Amino acid sequence: MTSSAGTPVPVDSLSYEQARDELIRVVTVLEQGASTLEESLSLWERGEALATRCEEWLIGAKARLDAARGAAAAE
Repeated sequence: MTSSAGTPVPVDSLSYEQARDELIRVVTVLEQGASTLEESLSLWERGEALATRCEEWLIGAKARLDAARGAAAAE
């Protein structure tokens, strides 16, 4: 995902859906294999950051669900 200025949006500001969708695009480009080595490395690094961001969102969602279940069980 890029800003209106054409620079990549910081990964930590992306929603889960934005990070997931961009990660899918990154993987698609890498699988095509048409990029230079430098471009591929850059895409790989961005993909790793996006995957980490998605994992953070999922861990947070699980924690919220666990907390809600715990509160419901206590009632």
